[in-house]
Amino acid sequence: MSTALFFLIQFAILAYALVGGVLLAFSDFIMRSLALTGGHGGVEAMQVINREVFRWVFMALFLGMAAVSLVVAGYGAFGVSGPAGTLIMFAGLTYLIGCFGVTVFFNVPMNEALAGMEMSSETTRDYWLRTYVPRWTFWNSVRTIACAASAAMLLFAVLWMTQAQTPPA
Repeated sequence: MSTALFFLIQFAILAYALVGGVLLAFSDFIMRSLALTGGHGGVEAMQVINREVFRWVFMALFLGMAAVSLVVAGYGAFGVSGPAGTLIMFAGLTYLIGCFGVTVFFNVPMNEALAGMEMSSETTRDYWLRTYVPRWTFWNSVRTIACAASAAMLLFAVLWMTQAQTPPA
């Protein structure tokens, strides 16, 4: 493995874990806390979060890792043989499908629907509590697991490759 690819894989492990940690916070306690505000406060807070997320490091990392995951998956598929290559390929694909894809096809449409709703209406409150919070949190938990799995697979692949290169004592 080239030095550049080694550092890219190390960066990807850390980035997958960081993105997964942010997502874990939402699934673990943020969404539950927002739901306990009685509806309107949670809706307003989530609308603000969904606007502000585009302005910070998280979004650059989240989107950047989609591109990095393509490189990682390609490297695993075509640049490394055996179980380590398979793990590397699946790590990239898991992030692309389980985190990025789920975001695009599930979480973002729910965010857009919520953004267009009047904060104080009863319809919005019902959507928030009965649909948005449980479904968004479910899909967010899928994203969390995908990030953790991607980081773990890359870590195990690197360990596997490192041990394979080390001569026995």
